Amino acid sequence: MFMRGLIIGRFQPLHKGHLAAIREALAACDDLVIVIGSAELSHTAENPFTAGERYQMLLSSLGEEERSRVHIIPVRDVNRYAAWVSHVESYVPPFDLVFSNNDLTRSLFSGAGYSARRTKAYNSKSYSGTEIRRRIAADEKWHQLVPAPVAAIVESLGGRQRLLDAGLKPKKRR
Repeated sequence: MFMRGLIIGRFQPLHKGHLAAIREALAACDDLVIVIGSAELSHTAENPFTAGERYQMLLSSLGEEERSRVHIIPVRDVNRYAAWVSHVESYVPPFDLVFSNNDLTRSLFSGAGYSARRTKAYNSKSYSGTEIRRRIAADEKWHQLVPAPVAAIVESLGGRQRLLDAGLKPKKRR
């Protein structure tokens, strides 16, 4: 029986933890819908990259066979939990299983009748968008935390300057 999964993330930026979770989900499904959440947000300290830039990060980090099995779909926020699942459903093809490490996301989709499961936590202390953005702004080592194509995209976009312009204070780790 054909099984389609769904995974949602902001991917600000895509990091190796995200990529491992995507690959784990792909191993459990025939194909996977990857939702780029908060698609309307960009150029802020928490959401520095556009939906198109995040799309390119995802596409360039997946192998050819993986790309043939994913649907990457940007979805705007609705800022209303009661409407969120139906909002996502309206943007994506039908799916059977939701992958998320966010308790609220799993709860909302489970409440709507979907099977929802966690993925493994992949070094979540370092593989954290918040930590990677902090390191970029502080000009600390961060390239090893993201796939090489993502590092190249962030550099080509002037990611550090974008974060500084958005007001992220470059705090050095103590």
